[in-house]
Amino acid sequence: MLNLPVKLAGLGWYVPERRVTSSELETEWGLPPRWISHVTGVRERRYASTETSAGMAAAAASMALEHAAIAGASIDLIVGASAAPQQAIPCTAAFVQRELGLAGGASFCFDVNATCLSFLVALQSVAHLIAAGSCRCALIVSSEITSHSLNPAEPESAGLFGDAAAAAVIVASESGEASSIGPSLFETHSSGADLTELRGCGTLHHPNDPATDSAMNLFHMDGPAVLTIASGLFDAFIKRFFLESGRVPRDFDAVVPHQASRAALRLLSVRYGFAREQVITNLASRGNCIAASIPLALAEAMHDGRLRRGQRLLLAGTGAGLTLGAMELVL
Repeated sequence: MLNLPVKLAGLGWYVPERRVTSSELETEWGLPPRWISHVTGVRERRYASTETSAGMAAAAASMALEHAAIAGASIDLIVGASAAPQQAIPCTAAFVQRELGLAGGASFCFDVNATCLSFLVALQSVAHLIAAGSCRCALIVSSEITSHSLNPAEPESAGLFGDAAAAAVIVASESGEASSIGPSLFETHSSGADLTELRGCGTLHHPNDPATDSAMNLFHMDGPAVLTIASGLFDAFIKRFFLESGRVPRDFDAVVPHQASRAALRLLSVRYGFAREQVITNLASRGNCIAASIPLALAEAMHDGRLRRGQRLLLAGTGAGLTLGAMELVL
């Protein structure tokens, strides 16, 4: 497993202005009081109103660039890392370039979609490009608007998600700096591919096909099945990561997990040996923000002082696919 001399020079985020409490959704969906917070652990989340995916990404990127003290003109690569693009063509990263007012041709743009783990996959890919000298300064943006496709008939999942964007500026570490992208591991188990899905809008169920119904354009997740299967697979996966990386839970100052659900977060302490204070979580106030989940929690914790330079972190989680991922990051 490689250790790459690459660092997150700046982090930023954006959350929509519209704050939606679980009690509001319970009233709207005809659920008992406190049902959503009890089942999901989410008290409130943000929903986009007039915002666009690219606009949210650009706002997060501007904050990340300011945090890094780097001018936008220095960016030569923009990667959109989200589960849902702003539109099918072109890539969302191209729209982010335009939203930021960056010169055309100054940066190459493309998107990565590994659903909830899109940010980690993009970070691993970008780290190799920077370490190889293929680019000097990269911007990764994860921007998710889930609220348009939630299905109130499935409140266990619909009440879990929120909208948000997060961004990271990636550069090579300077000589003597500890910052690095360390060992990473990813696996996909496609036997669980149908447990979390949004079937519409693709070529199989095209919007113009008369056989495509509106339900296909709504998000579906079998939460209990995902938790059961993913947690079972994650046991062997995380043991393999620790074995191949030579790490144990106490080697990490903190773990920043995908904010999948309260039950999934609890497993980190109960089953995998992380102390509760090691686990960075914002699920109660942000909900599950898909690909923006990990970088949002990371950025907020970095800016409010819970995380600091030089700390060794574990970024980990699961995503639709069914995909598992883990990465060591030294801030």
